[in-house]
Amino acid sequence: MSIRPRTPAPATPAPGKLALPELAEMKRHGDKIVMVTAYDASSARLADEAGIDLILVGDTAAMVVLGHESSTVPVTMDEMLFMTRAVTRGARRPLVVGDLPFGSYQVSDEEAVQNAIRFVKEAGADVVKLEGAGASLSRVRAIVGAGIGVMGHLGLTPQSATVLGGFKAQGRSAEAAQRLLEDALALEAYAADVRSGAFPEDRHTYAMPEEELARFESEHVHGHRD
Repeated sequence: MSIRPRTPAPATPAPGKLALPELAEMKRHGDKIVMVTAYDASSARLADEAGIDLILVGDTAAMVVLGHESSTVPVTMDEMLFMTRAVTRGARRPLVVGDLPFGSYQVSDEEAVQNAIRFVKEAGADVVKLEGAGASLSRVRAIVGAGIGVMGHLGLTPQSATVLGGFKAQGRSAEAAQRLLEDALALEAYAADVRSGAFPEDRHTYAMPEEELARFESEHVHGHRD
């Protein structure tokens, strides 16, 4: 009877959730960061056991799970929240990234923050993801300002496939690559602005006129004295 050597089991992930600062340290040290996409608890559990660092619950579920033929656009917030909840039940260590679907952040900063909060509060996501830079930068600033981490998505952006003429790789010319680089640097810079306190500035907030503030303070003080 021959004895075959056992295949070593995957390394046991470190206990507890991977912290965002640890992810930044990995990048700084040049460590490989591993990310997969999952849509259910079983897949998330397997990713966890394999030592994956990040799990994306992507809006590609529209095609991969829900049967839409060629677009991520039809997937709804409720559907994304349902799948994200399932993934967070199966993933212990990996950071779970909830993909904000088309229409959930384009309208306004306020709506973007509300839907990002739903991902964290209702589905247990650690981070949210949205496409593009440019007009999306204010959305990112608003969400990060609310205390929620954001993953930017540049390049092949499925939610914009109709405008781009299909699922085409972007940045393949020098000019387009330069635009992508500028967008990436812009996404990286408000993250830095928020950490340093440079954001929000006065122009990003709504202040009470000084005379109204003085009136409020006066009435508040007098009210307490009475």
